[in-house]
Amino acid sequence: MTRESYDADCTRCARLASFLEEVRARYPGYWAHPVPSFGDPRAALVIVGLAPGLHGANRTGRPFTGDHAGILLYQSLHQAGLASASASVSSEDDLVLTGARIVNALKCVPPKNKPTPAEMRTCNGYLAAELAGLRSARAYLALGRVAHEALLLARGLARGRYAFAHGAEHPLPDGTVMVDSYHCSRYNTQTRRLTAPMFRAVLARACALAGLPVPDALANG
Repeated sequence: MTRESYDADCTRCARLASFLEEVRARYPGYWAHPVPSFGDPRAALVIVGLAPGLHGANRTGRPFTGDHAGILLYQSLHQAGLASASASVSSEDDLVLTGARIVNALKCVPPKNKPTPAEMRTCNGYLAAELAGLRSARAYLALGRVAHEALLLARGLARGRYAFAHGAEHPLPDGTVMVDSYHCSRYNTQTRRLTAPMFRAVLARACALAGLPVPDALANG
């Protein structure tokens, strides 16, 4: 597996590459390639998501941009003082992340938003390479169980030692900490499995563990 952290022309997963071809034909204005990570290359906090959404990051070319899942995330990052604006609508807007970086466990949009285990393993080398290069990282925020497991795999850690649970904190062998959160997806927020105060509380804790200031607006939900 390559040690590159990103390849815009990657076609290693035949199913995903074929699906992206279909998407490009159907939506010629979409990005429809592997989506690069976004944010501060010297981030203290690294946020790990699942995969690009078909009409979100796959369209815009920026993680959590242009779809429902990004609404709560970017609002909360703005409250935390990590994002220069409260919404990300396009990869061409002037939003900047400071102290934080967003990476996805899977670079390509999967059909029906469901990657296979083999696809997750194939793409994990990119995540591993990027995490290895983010030497300023002090804390990770894993959005959902799949991101949690992908982060462990990328770090060479056994899943059985780190059980996923919303709000769980996992000290890692190198002194960093992984914090778990339910994913800020439309399903989770609309069913209130994840509320805005719940998410902001977890983000506030992740910021504190990363050594970042925690504004009162974020700490108080």
